[in-house]
Amino acid sequence: MISGTTLRLTAALTLAALISPTCAAATSPDALVASLARPAPARTAFAEVRFLGMLERPLVLTGELAWLGGDHLRRSVATPYREQSDIADGTLRVQRGQRPPREVSLARAPELKGLLLSFQALLSGDAAALADAFEVRADGDAARWTLHLVPRDAALRRRVTAITVDGAEREPRCMRLDEADGDRSVTLFGAAAEPLPTPHATRAELDARCRGTAAR
Repeated sequence: MISGTTLRLTAALTLAALISPTCAAATSPDALVASLARPAPARTAFAEVRFLGMLERPLVLTGELAWLGGDHLRRSVATPYREQSDIADGTLRVQRGQRPPREVSLARAPELKGLLLSFQALLSGDAAALADAFEVRADGDAARWTLHLVPRDAALRRRVTAITVDGAEREPRCMRLDEADGDRSVTLFGAAAEPLPTPHATRAELDARCRGTAAR
């Protein structure tokens, strides 16, 4: 089985690849989602901070996220360990270092399949398909916007309570994923990941950076 961080991993690698640098006004969810479509391949650097109940301090990861077209999504972690994760052809494949790869069929994980289908809708700018899987709400305008996603599927909602994507003007800033057990991951994209967060970062500090209100 894939570890309990799989949902967090999947959401991070997909959402970070979906944002377009031509974001329009975000007061309308349909208009915002339509503006997020972009052609493949699309790549971006990321820094992810995981707040896990089992850890005294947050775990900070850095690397690259990529959408390679179709249903092929990839996340390459460079620090603090090396790991590559791919979703393609209905399968999630995780390779860490020299260890044998781990694979799981999305048919055996309906919550993962739901996430994948939903993020494919985002990548293609399909607001209707996204609304089928999530309750969608958008706040703000082109200068600073937030996209809120709440899963409609009960099985997925038992694992993930909310996904929030923040952007400023034409730049995506971050994605926050909140799990039902209280864990949270915050993924900063591109320039928003500089300076890199430290293991001493707090949720409040990262939330402010996501909203573009933190002192940099």
